[in-house]
Amino acid sequence: MRRSHVTTVSLLVALALAACTNAKDVLEPSAITPPATSTQALPATQGNTAAAAPAPAVPATTPLTPAQSAAILSKTRLQIAPIVGASVEAATPLTAELQTRARQRGITLAGSADQTATHVLKGYFSAISEGKDTTVIYVWDVYDPTGNRLHRINGQLKAPSANGGDSWKAVAPATMQAIADQTIDQFAAWLGGKAG
Repeated sequence: MRRSHVTTVSLLVALALAACTNAKDVLEPSAITPPATSTQALPATQGNTAAAAPAPAVPATTPLTPAQSAAILSKTRLQIAPIVGASVEAATPLTAELQTRARQRGITLAGSADQTATHVLKGYFSAISEGKDTTVIYVWDVYDPTGNRLHRINGQLKAPSANGGDSWKAVAPATMQAIADQTIDQFAAWLGGKAG
């Protein structure tokens, strides 16, 4: 019964965070800056034309080759919006790992003032400590440059608390780095899947 209550509360917190519009506790991921070398920008209307006309790409039943997936990722310019809910201490390893993992996957990151972003990633976080464990609940919404939500990535990660007290102080940097890795991997998989 207690476990069911905790799960219900966790889900309610995640839903509340997803609807959150309060600017309190928002972190501008200043660790993510535009790369020194920039690739050619995609037109701002690409998302609209892709929806209006069928993609001349590979049929949906044919899996993408690694070269096709790499081409899709290399054209992506991802902007990370301010993160809601996580403390600065918890979000710092998250933003650093988002940058590292995106670069490993061939995704270019766009700065907050960059008008050439093809996708915007907005994250909402909550941490709940119970006993010696802390569960981090996360929701990422993927938007096009005009603000249309395209996709949602969500989940939770339970890990031993780094120390007691405040839930966010109990979250180890490795937990936030693992969430960043999962997020970029799921974003890349979604991009590859929707292109087919």
